[in-house]
Amino acid sequence: MARISFLKMNGAGNDFVMLDNRDGSHQLSAETIARLCDRHRGIGADGVLVIEPAQSGADHRMRYYNADGGEAEMCGNGARCFARFAQRTAGAQGKVSFETPAGVIRAEFVEGERVRIQMVTPTDYAPSLLIEVEGGVLKVHSINTGVPHACVFVDDLENTPVFSVGRALRRHAQFAPKGTNANFIKITGPQSISIRTYERGVEDETLACGTGVTACALIYAIQTGAPSPIDVRVKGGDTLQVGFVRGSKAGEFSQVTLSGPADFVFEGTVEV
Repeated sequence: MARISFLKMNGAGNDFVMLDNRDGSHQLSAETIARLCDRHRGIGADGVLVIEPAQSGADHRMRYYNADGGEAEMCGNGARCFARFAQRTAGAQGKVSFETPAGVIRAEFVEGERVRIQMVTPTDYAPSLLIEVEGGVLKVHSINTGVPHACVFVDDLENTPVFSVGRALRRHAQFAPKGTNANFIKITGPQSISIRTYERGVEDETLACGTGVTACALIYAIQTGAPSPIDVRVKGGDTLQVGFVRGSKAGEFSQVTLSGPADFVFEGTVEV
């Protein structure tokens, strides 16, 4: 059994265990990651973020593992936390870049605990999918903002059954074999929305999801013609901001950014 040092961080309520593996000393199994994320028997988190040496020219490599132990391509709230973690552990100043399976992410330290990240170029926009779930047929808009997201507009966000409907969408045959994250959007103003998200890998609703925030903002912009930037309020109570430049086709965007908080919570050591 070994002891490793960690930092606990959260981005708008989406919480993470942060590990420094630049020396390659940690070999973490899916079982170990799931135990670290266990809120009763471990530290407790939505996922684990690991900093490693870059392989293709960026400053660092970011690896993100969901609470079930599976590695995911990207995490928007995690990327902001990762940037501040790199600042604290590796001395990043002003800006930092890091490699992910979804592409190179660039982050900028804005003010206080806020970080702005340059998201990867969105792909796979699919509007107005009619998907049958228990209780009826939903009109679903799908887009990949580093990971896949299904988005549904609702009138009553507070009483939407996010867990049951989100789980049904997450594992629906339309999104097989990898599944999707599921988001529910309520329009609250000319450039503002509120959302709730069921996260793949966590297999539950989370207080925030950065790639989900981005996906919902872009879907909202497509459907309503709203200009950049879009304010997005998440279940945890924070408001994040998504910026973008429209392309010539529906669903085509560039220079997509996500801005929001990235907070240190506590640090310690844990046996693994």
